[in-house]
Amino acid sequence: MASIFETIMLICFGLSWPLNVMKAYRARTAKGTSLPFILLIIVGYIAGITAKIVNHQTNYVLIVYILNLAIVSMNLLIYFRNVALDKKAGIAKRMA
Repeated sequence: MASIFETIMLICFGLSWPLNVMKAYRARTAKGTSLPFILLIIVGYIAGITAKIVNHQTNYVLIVYILNLAIVSMNLLIYFRNVALDKKAGIAKRMA
């Protein structure tokens, strides 16, 4: 029963990440995005995955952790893309 509630929590929490990824991708700027926050979430998911493996609880909940980690990792990649776009825009503004 605990695994079911854990999965529900992960799904509810995880549904926000695809929306965040799309918003960040469309924004084309890293302004308002916190790198430490993204990294903290990634570390949290890695800790959750590690706990499942160490406790030999490799059930369907592990798949949800991995899926959420993948989506948050996409957010990290978009963050670095947006930082590069911000720098490029800053250089273009100085040249104009």
